[in-house]
Amino acid sequence: MDVIGALSDRSLLNGNLVLIDDGALQSRAQGTPDLCTVVTPGQVVQWTALAVDLQTPVEIKNVTFLDGQGRPVDPGEDGESEKLDLDIWSGVVPSYMPPGVACRYRLEFQMYEGPHSTLHVDSPSLMRV
Repeated sequence: MDVIGALSDRSLLNGNLVLIDDGALQSRAQGTPDLCTVVTPGQVVQWTALAVDLQTPVEIKNVTFLDGQGRPVDPGEDGESEKLDLDIWSGVVPSYMPPGVACRYRLEFQMYEGPHSTLHVDSPSLMRV
């Protein structure tokens, strides 16, 4: 993530955010905020925040799954995630996730402090095979 660019633009778009995964399956839109990670039930997914400039702090503030209208959904018991430290979140792909449907989520990032220091993107997704 280009924290300086994101704070200047007040946006995670315009090349300020690059999302990639290390999964063995054929994910779409690698390197863009529209990443669609292909997953299997029971798979552990981890989100990690890395800044381009190592002296500019960034952390994942929250990961929230969205319904078809872009509203947050309650993950229930099987869909809980865990914040491992300031940079890594982890969750397990639930068995009830429908195959072939992209389940969008919101990634919220905290950069420094202040009124515009929290930004989010709603475009990434997970898709079960």
